[in-house]
Amino acid sequence: MHPREATRLLKGVRAAALAGDRPPATPRPEIAESWRRMLAGGVHPDRDARSRMLSAAETEERRHVSPLREVLPVLREGLLPALDGALHIMVVADADGRLLWREGHSSILRKADRLGFSVGADWNEAVVGTNGVGTALVARRPVQVFSAEHFVSSHHEWTCAGAPVRDPRDGRLLGVVDVSGPLATMHPATLAWVSSVARLAERELRIRHLESLERLRAVAAPLLARLPGRALAVDPHGWTAAVTGLAPAERVPLPKDFAPGRVWVPQLGDCVAEPLPGGWLLRITQERTGTATRVVLDLSRAGSWSATVYGSSGSWSQELSPRHAELLFLLAESPRGRSAAELSAEVFGDPTRTVTVRAELSRVRRHLAGVLAHRPYRFAEDVEVELIRPEDPAALLPHSTAPAVVRARLGRTGPGMIP
Repeated sequence: MHPREATRLLKGVRAAALAGDRPPATPRPEIAESWRRMLAGGVHPDRDARSRMLSAAETEERRHVSPLREVLPVLREGLLPALDGALHIMVVADADGRLLWREGHSSILRKADRLGFSVGADWNEAVVGTNGVGTALVARRPVQVFSAEHFVSSHHEWTCAGAPVRDPRDGRLLGVVDVSGPLATMHPATLAWVSSVARLAERELRIRHLESLERLRAVAAPLLARLPGRALAVDPHGWTAAVTGLAPAERVPLPKDFAPGRVWVPQLGDCVAEPLPGGWLLRITQERTGTATRVVLDLSRAGSWSATVYGSSGSWSQELSPRHAELLFLLAESPRGRSAAELSAEVFGDPTRTVTVRAELSRVRRHLAGVLAHRPYRFAEDVEVELIRPEDPAALLPHSTAPAVVRARLGRTGPGMIP
């Protein structure tokens, strides 16, 4: 279909959705979900809203602390050579949707300035509507937004493709790399191209992480060889570089506000923490004795889900992947527990996929020791569970296709929402 014809069709789809009428075609699921959020959040479909621009000093400060700064050469090498000829621009935004870097064809940069698509601008979905930066941040996956799929009408002459970049050390969302341009210049393969470059950036971050662990290991190994008892060296994210006197663990969740001195570490017990170049030396002084008494499962913010465990010896938090958030939500809703087959049916719509469910829950239990029981899978009986849902029921794990989660959303969705 010619871009102009596609634009006319999409404008008809958008107009019908806004009016509550039957659309001439079904919007793509990720676009329909974004439009629902825009309607619920009160974003005006025909008014170009903008938030305060960051000052030059604020932008530079964000650039300095962003891990994306380390992979700019990878992003530039993968994207810039083709941008001038294609009349595109590359934008790199942080996890808040703030544009930190922008490069590309000069004429397109000038057009982007008129749209407010400039360094320091806020392109969070809740501010400017459906777009390749903000929607990719909420969806936590690559998203292409073509012409009238943008919720705000002033963006309809543009098409953008954005892919999130995650920190391989902890899965944290670092930001989005986006390629944008006039709708007539965008190719259907652009999203795959941008996604591939984002994966290359994550690979570069992973390589740098492994190199940092090697440097920490070189420092720690001679120290550990001389220490009696049990000890290990970990990086600031808890990844293990070297151990002595105990079985190695790939990663140890570190408590919040970690500092030198005596500290209780969930998987280890009482420890003495000493700083090392690039990490920490943990000397175990006592076996783990703390027991979990309360878990707060926070699903209130799309794309940023966590489980915080409170016990007699302190608290710690674990960020959750979309799959782990789904599973813990189902267990929080079922105090008596569920079998692997039941969870498989509720997550995949297929009760035979028990191997996948068991593997995922095994990973969760490694991080939430003492919190989850099995046979059946459930939260431990002596653990109080608090589930924090989003204010808008439709925003509960918005991109989950798990039948149980879909039912939970639809069961509380009011009339007039986009189908």
